[in-house]
Amino acid sequence: MIENDPPSDAAARRAIAPVICYPTATLPQPDMALYDAARQDVQETARVTVTPRDANYIVVPAGHFLRIHSVHGPQVGDLNLFNAHDLSERFYSGKTRALHGTHVTTGDRLWSSFPALRPMATITHDTLGWYGIDQYGGSVHDVIGTRCDPYTGRLLSGADYHHCCHSNLTRALADHTDMDLHDAEAHVHDVLNVFMCTGFTRDTGQYFMKASPVRPGDYLELFAEIDLLAVLSACPGGDCGAEHSSDVTQCYPLEMQVLAPDPARLLGWSSPQANGYDRSHGR
Repeated sequence: MIENDPPSDAAARRAIAPVICYPTATLPQPDMALYDAARQDVQETARVTVTPRDANYIVVPAGHFLRIHSVHGPQVGDLNLFNAHDLSERFYSGKTRALHGTHVTTGDRLWSSFPALRPMATITHDTLGWYGIDQYGGSVHDVIGTRCDPYTGRLLSGADYHHCCHSNLTRALADHTDMDLHDAEAHVHDVLNVFMCTGFTRDTGQYFMKASPVRPGDYLELFAEIDLLAVLSACPGGDCGAEHSSDVTQCYPLEMQVLAPDPARLLGWSSPQANGYDRSHGR
């Protein structure tokens, strides 16, 4: 048989129906009615600006809302989330992707790393929820990509670029924690690509990006299930319609806003406990 010639039963093999890896019917569901009521009556407690090609951070207490705003023009942001008291518990994009899909929107949750594996945040409002999946297979707010970084940049271009999202997040985390850059970098992790429109090509399966549909006034809102440290980079690719590590592309600031609801609106809510697995691993 010539290499790559299909076998006689190739069509039958391809015709096998897929099975969802992680059926979520038994997954604890967020109380969206409670969150929706709480978000109607909120007071701003903090706000920071994320300047283009840089990053900033904000602390979000459990039971508060975080809104990430587009303010002046179409701009993508790379978001890292941490347990504000323990940086080893951080956003786990791979597990979030496995549970909710390649892109997230209202009602989906952002899950933390092992061994805690619990909801860190719940998406409570998404002004780009209308976008859905376009004709190219693209959608918004992805948990596919990693983050633009100087290592891949050097691998592909042979040049060093210091204002990619990985480096931006590293500097901002170092500023918040007083760690040196090398120690801070070890905590930077795969991101939620806020407002980024991405997918996979149908023919080659390659990861693609296209110009984000975000416009000033759009925002993504998260409910903090635990005390969070949010670190956000305003990507040097701007809307990521052409390239994502550039000093030429038009870029805009983003804003992060923390909103406190009336505590009476959250009666019955409590932070989720860490995962109950006993960590014996069969021994």
